[in-house]
Amino acid sequence: MSSLPAATSAVYRWHDGELDLLDYCDMAATVVEAADSWLVSDGRTLALGLHRARFDDAVDGRIGTDAFWDAAIALIPSDGDWFPRVELQSRSGALLLVFRLRSAPTRTRSVVVATHTGPDPRTRPLVKGPDLDALSRVRTAVQPLGAEEAVILSPDGYVVEGAYSALVWWRGSILCAPSLDLDRIDSVTARSLLGLATALGTEIYFESVTPAELDGTELWSLSALHGPRIVTGWVDGPGTAELPGRLETWRTRLGALRKPIR
Repeated sequence: MSSLPAATSAVYRWHDGELDLLDYCDMAATVVEAADSWLVSDGRTLALGLHRARFDDAVDGRIGTDAFWDAAIALIPSDGDWFPRVELQSRSGALLLVFRLRSAPTRTRSVVVATHTGPDPRTRPLVKGPDLDALSRVRTAVQPLGAEEAVILSPDGYVVEGAYSALVWWRGSILCAPSLDLDRIDSVTARSLLGLATALGTEIYFESVTPAELDGTELWSLSALHGPRIVTGWVDGPGTAELPGRLETWRTRLGALRKPIR
């Protein structure tokens, strides 16, 4: 197995039972069939088992992943902040497992969003990976508006998810999320938050809402990289609110659930 170079980003391919470091990586002809990423801070992460299960569900037995996962986890340093990613790729009919060891980008506690006004870019809304490039373009398209994340709506105009995040909101003390009838990625961060909230006795409610119906709510954007972030603005959308201290309380609670990766 190759060692990590001095750079903070490296790509490895699973080959003959080992992760081989790729000095040159031409991904032009590959298709990402599945992908998953998670934040590791000083060797600890949130719900790694859920990330692994989600990826393996997407792989659906087409290729063995157990040894690949073990090798990937072994490569992650025990200090510093990292945002590794595993991928199942297809290339000319062949399946490839790829591991990207990346230093974590800067994280923030707040975000401004804007509604994606074009057609739904997702071709496989229940699987993380195939639509990552299309979703990146959607997010980039709203940046000139002053937004950092795009909100995807259903054909009926209901809030579904962010391009790279899940969305939840508070109605008083009730934690709300999009209706389960709305197809979207099964967010690990959202599952962790909703599971923790349920364990603590917080009422959970799923609903179909338009952006206008979120006016005055406290809206959170959830992702593995950032955790829960407060939405401080929605360009040409509803006004949002914030109960002082609530976001930090739940960020701390989720942080306490982080466990060593090995």
